[in-house]
Amino acid sequence: MRLIFVRHGHPNYEKDCLTELGHLQAEAAAERLCNEGIDRIFTSSSGRAVETAQHIGAKLGLSCHQCDFMRELNWGSANGEEIPFFGQPWATTNAMVSRGEDVMLPDWMEHPVFQNNVIIESVQRVIGGFDPWLAELGYVREGNYYRVKENNSQTVVMASHGGASSAVLSHLFNLPFPFVCKTIQPKFTAISVVTLEGDEGALICPAMELLNDARHTNGIDVQNIYGK
Repeated sequence: MRLIFVRHGHPNYEKDCLTELGHLQAEAAAERLCNEGIDRIFTSSSGRAVETAQHIGAKLGLSCHQCDFMRELNWGSANGEEIPFFGQPWATTNAMVSRGEDVMLPDWMEHPVFQNNVIIESVQRVIGGFDPWLAELGYVREGNYYRVKENNSQTVVMASHGGASSAVLSHLFNLPFPFVCKTIQPKFTAISVVTLEGDEGALICPAMELLNDARHTNGIDVQNIYGK
């Protein structure tokens, strides 16, 4: 199976929808994905992800299935005590790197910036929903890897968010979440492709085919849209 992650287009976060630029980016992503042989489209149930997925679905004549577990991560203090950068994972990991701290910590949840952060619950929510979803597609989590219950030859799209997809990628490849947040930071409508292949009954490790590719947005003229 090929699993294609697509981050949503440029958003209006307050209204949870795409901006004019976001729609253009989503349309470019849909055009880019036309020849990928996509069979099914899933999306976070957040508006900005749904609208992005709908562009892809309209281009391919496919319906979009919403998944609540892939909604964006929440962050902030879990008990009201102040935490640096309000617990925002990208600002936090940027600061960790600037101080020379290790973002590869396997016990990252115990780090002072994260241990009192509601983001832990959000990451667990995403992972807790993703594995049962992937099991329905034929791949069952077993330790650090996946057992092939049924070899699935489909290509599946998951439209979601920078944080939620980072949580999934950290889980799929057994990498610390802060490391993935710092090193990937997907651009709007960036495409990442993961493959899961193996004989029925085999224990497999996912493989990364493509990571954070947003070249389809290069020709979009932001200046003409916003007059800047």
